[in-house]
Amino acid sequence: MEKKNLFGLCPYVTSQKVLTGKWSMYIMYLLTDGPIRFNELQRKMPEEMTHTTLSRQLKKLEEEGLIERIEYQQIPPKVEYKLSDIGEKFRKVLKELEIWGNEYIQYLNDKE
Repeated sequence: MEKKNLFGLCPYVTSQKVLTGKWSMYIMYLLTDGPIRFNELQRKMPEEMTHTTLSRQLKKLEEEGLIERIEYQQIPPKVEYKLSDIGEKFRKVLKELEIWGNEYIQYLNDKE
């Protein structure tokens, strides 16, 4: 039996593939407040996030078209990241994930 490549056909598989990075949703959440510089973004990430990992994740999100990298021609160089137009549409998903996440946290607390 031949396996199908569902990327670009199935919305769930497509979404999952685009958001494969461990921190991709959290990075997108942080960008909902507007453009942010790399170092500021790194300060807001959990301690275990390395410079290399953040850089790699940002490049992946940029390749997927979810964020934009804005370079300012100045010295010292200034780079900011922001949600792209399609990334902005992810805000609704983030809001629903926040609601569900809080409900699940409450569920976990109730189990204790």
